[in-house]
Amino acid sequence: MNEKMESWEAKEGVRFLRKIGIISGQSVLDFGCRVGRYSIPAAKIVGDKGIVYAVDKEQESLNELQRKAIYSNLKNTRTINTSGQIQIDLENDSINVVLFYDVLHYHEKEEREKLYQEAFRLLKQDGLLSVYPKHTLEDEPIQQFKELNLDDVKREVKDSGFHFEEKHCGIISHDDGLNQGCVLNFRKGEK
Repeated sequence: MNEKMESWEAKEGVRFLRKIGIISGQSVLDFGCRVGRYSIPAAKIVGDKGIVYAVDKEQESLNELQRKAIYSNLKNTRTINTSGQIQIDLENDSINVVLFYDVLHYHEKEEREKLYQEAFRLLKQDGLLSVYPKHTLEDEPIQQFKELNLDDVKREVKDSGFHFEEKHCGIISHDDGLNQGCVLNFRKGEK
């Protein structure tokens, strides 16, 4: 891993995830985690009393994440290989925070709706869904987001029973680099 990304995961990433609302002792699910750019900082924040579920369909990426967790002496990360399915084998109402960072543009609208429903199922009442909707019309549009703007994504999430809370911007991880980006925070409400 390059020094810039290692530094981001150790310092700036931790600060950013604290800013969005992750705190000590929570359970966090990082969907589409890749090599753990957000899972590792989240694990540092939640500490020994918390847990981070790092979910991805690429076993090689999950292996790299585990190596980084061991190197950082983090014992609170659990990797889950989904083989591409949306349903996660965790209890209803068991998670405090779900991260959908730079993953939604890979999915058609119907799949995204299933992802939002799965997040709703997993999150505790008043749980946090944080979304990094990279690749919308405002931010290098590609794939399933090439014709959607930020308000369209916000509307999709709200239509799934979440309440928009706030937007957080800063220097965040994207693929193997850093860029200026914004995440949208939503809270689980009553359906």
